[in-house]
Amino acid sequence: MKSDLLEFEPLHSMELVRTPFRLRFIAGALLGMFLILAVGLALAPWQQNIVGVGKVVALTPVERQQTIDAPIEGRILRWHVVEGTRVKTGDTVAEITDNDPSIIERYQRERDATQERVRAAQLREQSLSERINGLEGSRRNALDAQNSRMQMARERMLAAERALDAADATFATAKLNIDRQKGLHVKGLTPTRSVELAQLDYDRAVAEVARAKNTLNASKQEVDALEADRQKIENDFKASIQDAKASRASATSEIASMRGALQPIEMRIARQSTQKITAPREGVILRLLAQPGSEMLKSSDPVAILVPQTGDPVVELWVDGNDMPLVAPGNKVRIQFEGWPAIQFVGWPSVAVGTFGGVVTLVDATDNGQGKFRLLIAPDPKDDPWPSQRYLRQGVRANGWVLLNMVPLGFELWRQFNGFPPVIAPNEPGASGPPSGDKKK
Repeated sequence: MKSDLLEFEPLHSMELVRTPFRLRFIAGALLGMFLILAVGLALAPWQQNIVGVGKVVALTPVERQQTIDAPIEGRILRWHVVEGTRVKTGDTVAEITDNDPSIIERYQRERDATQERVRAAQLREQSLSERINGLEGSRRNALDAQNSRMQMARERMLAAERALDAADATFATAKLNIDRQKGLHVKGLTPTRSVELAQLDYDRAVAEVARAKNTLNASKQEVDALEADRQKIENDFKASIQDAKASRASATSEIASMRGALQPIEMRIARQSTQKITAPREGVILRLLAQPGSEMLKSSDPVAILVPQTGDPVVELWVDGNDMPLVAPGNKVRIQFEGWPAIQFVGWPSVAVGTFGGVVTLVDATDNGQGKFRLLIAPDPKDDPWPSQRYLRQGVRANGWVLLNMVPLGFELWRQFNGFPPVIAPNEPGASGPPSGDKKK
């Protein structure tokens, strides 16, 4: 026995607590795998993205949630729908009635009285137009008659001028004859009877000249008087026509005023005749906002909320103001809808399950007052179609990731650790290093 014990060498105490080789190999292998995994993840491609939250809305504003307003003042008489009722365009939603049951009759009487005043003014306008036409015709006839009388007076004046010329010629002849007869009588060559006859002819010639002058003066005075009468006729008819035109203009103005007053009356009658509130679009009644019979409504007060049926849903996504400059129309987006099962890997959208593709169609020009900017995301035609209307009702919440550049995961971790932006546009300052002056230095 002693010989056997002496064959074994004594063991050191450190050798007794040493880790077995197998465990050291496993630990080294795990450490190597961890380092390889870390390097692999650092070099793995990573999709940069911008996160936003929002909800499903309609593409056009008229297809978004809206209120149905009361067309007139009154009370709800009867509802034809309940909350959740699907309606079509023009379907009756409710009946409304006014407090005064005879208000339509009073409006109609007021309309009839106004229309009667319009007809009376129209008749007066027509009568004045006929009077104006008659006055203008009478003026033309009176002026034509007066012009004829003036022409006749001018002709008589010309005849008197010719008669005066003839009288002057006769007077000159008679004067020569009387002078010759007197000279011959002094010489005893002619009897006294011849001198007396020559004197008689001379006296007649003088009288004829005087009569012709008087006739000519009377003709001239007649022409002047007829000219004055013509001017008086022109002025009198002109004043009468102007007065009639002024009266006709007043009647025309009254007609326009009455027609202007008639329009509000007809509008009130049309509104009161519309005792039914109808659906403006196809959709679903979401809420009824008025109680029948008891609540008094004013015109344009909301009575119900309608959610229109839409065939073009989009996602209204809100992003932070720091990320807004990085987004532009056309950027790709991954959307996760509430109520739809999904597994989303932010950096690896290709392996995501249950998310849907979208495209940025609009970036608002200003924020909502809280530093958030709205994006409208439409379905990507190159990706899978979005869920049906059963899941994409208006108001369904959604999460979105706007996809940017593809970078290594290590760079993305370094960027986020330092708080740098994901990307800067190439044409922006600082996108390509220091300014040109620094480069030269």
